[in-house]
Amino acid sequence: MMLRLPEFTDELADGFTADGYLPLPGLMAPPAVSVLRAEVNRLEQLAVRREFTMECMDSSPRRMTTLGGRVIAQESELIVRLYHQGGLIDLIGRIAGLKVVPVRDALERHVVNVLHRDGDTHGAHTDDYPLALVLFMEAPHDPEDGGLLEYVPHTTVLRALRTPSARQVHHRAGDGYLLRSDTTAHRVTPLDRDGVRRTVLNFAYTTADRQQAVTTSASQLY
Repeated sequence: MMLRLPEFTDELADGFTADGYLPLPGLMAPPAVSVLRAEVNRLEQLAVRREFTMECMDSSPRRMTTLGGRVIAQESELIVRLYHQGGLIDLIGRIAGLKVVPVRDALERHVVNVLHRDGDTHGAHTDDYPLALVLFMEAPHDPEDGGLLEYVPHTTVLRALRTPSARQVHHRAGDGYLLRSDTTAHRVTPLDRDGVRRTVLNFAYTTADRQQAVTTSASQLY
């Protein structure tokens, strides 16, 4: 098993309910990080550079290199297996208090996002599907270098990210986090210099009655 899943506790569920965010430090052991980083590096040659602003989302910039779910499904048996790792979906469902299922559409299911240039960012947004599990292959060592998760729980108002209620979190390679991504305004802060990288796998999960994406954000991004 590549993911070191924590034991379920009521404290995990209560923390996630309260914050819409659950840190999972050390979710991957160093050997697993190395294997996944090598896999993502192999796939990165197929990725596409995106630089645009989504005016429909409060002028939210996108400056990053992305690899979409359909390419991943075709090219990486490893990532597909990881998405379905035994016990993972059950644990996420118990933490979230939902009957969680995989996202049916491969485009939306799993994505690689790479920030690797000064100013790269994944601007303010919420997601169509309720749950995102984010796994870090690479991350800036110093929070001052940017690439932080910034979020405001229990709101879809993106302007809330400009207020004192916004929280910022630094993660390291091997970490993960679970986000209630449809009702939590969030973004990734811009990288502050060249020479640092933030490479993540984003796994989307949903419920049986929410299998249809309601925006065009995925097709615009990936």
